[in-house]
Amino acid sequence: MQGDNLVEPDWPAPENVQAAVTTRLGGFSKPGFDSYNLAAHVGDDPKAVTRNRNKLAEQTGLLPEQFCWLDQVHGKQIVSAQAYDAKSGLSLLADGSDSTQPCVACVVLTADCLPVLLCSLDGARVSAIHAGWRGLASGILSHAVQRYPNPEQVMAWLGPAIGPSCFEVGTEVYHAFVSQCENAKQAFAQTAKHEKWLADLYRLARLQLHAAGVTRVYGGDFCTYTDAERFYSYRRDGTQSGRMASLIWRNA
Repeated sequence: MQGDNLVEPDWPAPENVQAAVTTRLGGFSKPGFDSYNLAAHVGDDPKAVTRNRNKLAEQTGLLPEQFCWLDQVHGKQIVSAQAYDAKSGLSLLADGSDSTQPCVACVVLTADCLPVLLCSLDGARVSAIHAGWRGLASGILSHAVQRYPNPEQVMAWLGPAIGPSCFEVGTEVYHAFVSQCENAKQAFAQTAKHEKWLADLYRLARLQLHAAGVTRVYGGDFCTYTDAERFYSYRRDGTQSGRMASLIWRNA
């Protein structure tokens, strides 16, 4: 892959597995979506988004029609990336996709939510998952792992998300996790504010992946909120925020 505006996962994935996360740098979108916004639903100029998506295809060596774009709804639906029909232009309604076919890119868009990339140790299957707090609470990671024959033969990489010192949430978020798993308490730190908590999406994801049988977990050392130079952050910038793309595919 080409370009210093891409983050490549630091994980021991099989040689046939390729993955990357875009930053906000090096694209064609104008302020306040500057400049490498890949999302078509945030109010950016559609022509700029198309140019950015075409650039991503050039950087990865894929064709524009080989990307599976999703209409993400903060649920737990996972679809096969092969079901995406680029000619129709209609995104699939889901928060994750997986693929067993070569040169089909599974893609999720984020700007604080946690992107999780999965692959089997033999490189036969890959997945991209959009895991915000609602998706995590609904069990999307467990749902994604269940699509693999053997969870013990799966590895995960946690991409850029809002960090644990910046993600303030209310008690409804705290109870959504702790009511399901007592160990989730370790992913929350109570603040001085009444009924407010700091939530650690990375720790919540690790807990859920381990519970699903995935012990090879990498990444998780980013913060989209504080790294304004590289990353979009919806919580920091509001509606004038683009989206990064996290993608994974098989070469063969």
